[in-house]
Amino acid sequence: MDRDSVEPQVAGVPGDAAKRWVEHHHEFAAPSTYVYEFVWDHTAPAIGPFCTDVDGNVLMDFTGHVGAMPLGYNNPKIMEPLASFDLVDPIKVAGQDFYTRAGSTLAADPDVPGPTGLMARLTDIAGHYGMDTVFLSNTGAEAVENAIKIAYDHTGGKYAITCEGAFHGRTLGALSLNRSKEIYRREFPEIASVHDTPFCTDRGCTADTCECGFFFEDTSWLRRLLAEESGAVNADETAYLILEPIQGEGGYRFPSDAYMDEIAAIADEHDVPIVVDEVQSGLGRTGEMWAADHYAIEPDVIASAKALRVGATIASEDVFPEESGRLSSTWGAGDILGAAQGALTIDAIREYDLLANATERGEQAKALLRDADLPGAVDVRGKGLMLAVEWASKSRRDDVVEAALTRGLLTMGCGTKTMRLLPPLDATEREIRLGAALLAEAAAASA
Repeated sequence: MDRDSVEPQVAGVPGDAAKRWVEHHHEFAAPSTYVYEFVWDHTAPAIGPFCTDVDGNVLMDFTGHVGAMPLGYNNPKIMEPLASFDLVDPIKVAGQDFYTRAGSTLAADPDVPGPTGLMARLTDIAGHYGMDTVFLSNTGAEAVENAIKIAYDHTGGKYAITCEGAFHGRTLGALSLNRSKEIYRREFPEIASVHDTPFCTDRGCTADTCECGFFFEDTSWLRRLLAEESGAVNADETAYLILEPIQGEGGYRFPSDAYMDEIAAIADEHDVPIVVDEVQSGLGRTGEMWAADHYAIEPDVIASAKALRVGATIASEDVFPEESGRLSSTWGAGDILGAAQGALTIDAIREYDLLANATERGEQAKALLRDADLPGAVDVRGKGLMLAVEWASKSRRDDVVEAALTRGLLTMGCGTKTMRLLPPLDATEREIRLGAALLAEAAAASA
């Protein structure tokens, strides 16, 4: 498959083989959030955003596996270094109990970096926030769970503040912080004393023009909540404020600069730690290494995963517990292959200037989609290659997703009526133009 010339070729999706495989899969699998009956054939040709399904259809994947595939399929920037990696068993070890490394020379960075190399890179790219310590785990939910654990431990506070529209994971602690859809929390127990703040999504708003409810009467909702005498929450007993710098599952909601300025100011005034959930937005997706880098906030803890291939909780040493038994995980720091993929992804972002590419290609995508005047679209937005099209209704969004699939373009929804687009960070001008054209065709055909 030639990345420079390949285009989607679809006979029918889902095909017979995909239907059979999905039926077989669900003989054993619990109900979950499957998007549609696309079954990737990992033995068939795939490169960049292009892949082949089990029926031989060639598709263009702009889902990025929800951000977990930052450089697309079989990218040589990852695959070539991994080619020298002779697979061993076990490929995952009890990494919080034992150590692992390729080779015996400390000074030389191995060709295939492991968990230690990944942690070194993470402290480097988070160093401007004063972060020098990492706890590795398996997933984004675990990264968030450990982030709030260390915040509770570090501050001794009992209160937490989350944002309307937030999504932080599906384990019980992270679940308690979700405010995007009620089904995620329905009938599950929750952490007590979690308060909400509006998430200001009017990207052009100021303190004087806000319509989202965060700013009002010369103050803000959060400032009033934490007010010393009249507030409902004691700032001194607040363990953390957690937010996604850009909300993902809640609908690719981008905050105003005024909102983030106020969050930063209040956190600084009251000494409330900020935990940022960068599980979907981090590692170059927005044209900066972290989405938080676009704004005034200074995070105290970063939770990362997806593009990283493993979970990571990053903070300064003094935020982490001193006692060794407070945090641990059998596979944490033990996923040798996942850590290598994460480290090589960071290397590729730096070596190939993919932050600049994400910014340039993202601007191209937004311009093309806006110029297309997509029928039923009410907003095109994004930072870098974290892109969204919002539609007039959920049904309209779903119709376009389905029409795009029949043309070989994989997209997916989020929020109530938003479509998210996550091309590879090294997407080319041709690929963005092709993807935008397919989406425009789908929108017109389903109108």
